[in-house]
Amino acid sequence: MLRSLFIWVLLLFTNAVGHAQTDTAKLICSSAQTTDDLNLSAMIQPADPALFVRDSLYYNWCNSIIKDDEGNYHLFYARWPKSIGFFSWLTHSEIAHSTANRPEGPYKMGQTVLKARPKAWDAITAHNVKVEKIDNRFYMYYTTTNTGTEKLSAEQLLEVGKTGYSHKYWPLLRSNQRTGVAVSSSLEGPWVRRDKPMIEPHGAIKTVTVNPAVCKGHDGRYYIIVKGDDITASEPRAIQAIGSSDYPDGPFLLENKPAFADVPTEDVSMWYDNIRKRYYAIFHAHKADYLGLITSEDGIHWKRAKHYEVCKKQIPLKDGTVMRVERMERPFVYQENGKPLVLAVAVKKGNDAFIVFFQLK
Repeated sequence: MLRSLFIWVLLLFTNAVGHAQTDTAKLICSSAQTTDDLNLSAMIQPADPALFVRDSLYYNWCNSIIKDDEGNYHLFYARWPKSIGFFSWLTHSEIAHSTANRPEGPYKMGQTVLKARPKAWDAITAHNVKVEKIDNRFYMYYTTTNTGTEKLSAEQLLEVGKTGYSHKYWPLLRSNQRTGVAVSSSLEGPWVRRDKPMIEPHGAIKTVTVNPAVCKGHDGRYYIIVKGDDITASEPRAIQAIGSSDYPDGPFLLENKPAFADVPTEDVSMWYDNIRKRYYAIFHAHKADYLGLITSEDGIHWKRAKHYEVCKKQIPLKDGTVMRVERMERPFVYQENGKPLVLAVAVKKGNDAFIVFFQLK
């Protein structure tokens, strides 16, 4: 009898341990499951050419959509004169503002809201605009440049804009590019600018700070992805750096490693997904034929998202045709209540550059 009782107790103990191990395994398996299931590619709807932001006078580029308390949608974008040429984004760009009743438009002709300030640190061009609402204030992040100690006349700047990369002063203007911020209590302005750049090259990048993307994180801190030259490269090679700050206008401390090094990237737009509890960033894969999506759980360490390739660099239209374009860059995802509603991109086709909106469903 004692032997039978011992075997019965042993079986009970073994069964309990087995259940505990199974429960532990289930817990480990559950914690390993990912919330990374955002599939923008499956949501993209064909674009309506009637909603393109284009006109005969300007190249239109960059884009940032934001909604006000009255339910109106505001588009901030960069534009520069077609009369000078496409490369004059570095010399003659300005930031315009337009409104619509829907996030995908149609938007009215924009009004200029931010231009270069002669004799200031942002003396030449205003580009790469992103507008964020943070704690009841609006922050406009932008890229600009100057000529340092060199004095260039209006005619010389015009020649740089017309000539492009091969002009002898192009490297000077490129190397002085910095990211700035302007702040306002209203989307109608006025926009108050700082007396110096928001962020200088450091950490993993050197030479320039451009293409800024800023978002408020899960922990109340602010995260930035910004482009600069790879600090380890002898020749200019652009990479994305990641940094954080206690404040939306900095100072930002950049990490010593790139945000994402799998492929050359630029034009990042970043957000925190409150539903999935993770960060996402969409980007233009430089010298590749797609827009990509990366993700992070902490805002610092990034990797390819599960649905990494968002779309090819082409425009499917409502009539069933596909518009082929020379460039498709500056992707921006507009969302409401954690749901992506619109993917906006800037495209170049022939001697035209305009903004395209894809509804996301």
